[in-house]
Amino acid sequence: MSLTHLDSAGRARMVDVGGKPVTARRAVASGAVVMKPETLALITSGGIAKGDVLAAARIAGIMAAKKTGELIPLCHPLGLDSVEVNLDPTGPGTLTITATASVTGKTGVEMEALTAVSVAALTVYDMCKAADKEMTIGDIRLEAKSGGRSGDYRRAAD
Repeated sequence: MSLTHLDSAGRARMVDVGGKPVTARRAVASGAVVMKPETLALITSGGIAKGDVLAAARIAGIMAAKKTGELIPLCHPLGLDSVEVNLDPTGPGTLTITATASVTGKTGVEMEALTAVSVAALTVYDMCKAADKEMTIGDIRLEAKSGGRSGDYRRAAD
């Protein structure tokens, strides 16, 4: 397997997608913010002083996905068809974030989904750090992708 972002001399380059066909592409990424159960209770009850954490994180994730090409070197800017960000309490003190990005284009949207999850998680941290500085952000990963030359991918169950 070769790295597509390196030329024959090993220098970084942006991949030429000009000759690739336009196809429907979709990616799903996830991650988690682990916090004190009391912090999660504050989030879900609307008790965080900075405001609605879930709404702010959702919007931040969507905005970040749209700016991925500006944030990640050599990543193509994409005109996304849709981005959805969900934040769900999944256990005592665990907020799971899932982002789904789709595009009809020449390159995939894995980075957009991963960026959405990352920035949504950072937004949760920023809005809640006064209540809980020990929060951790982790397990950010690609769950699934479809479309493109490499075909479909789905992460095996843990």
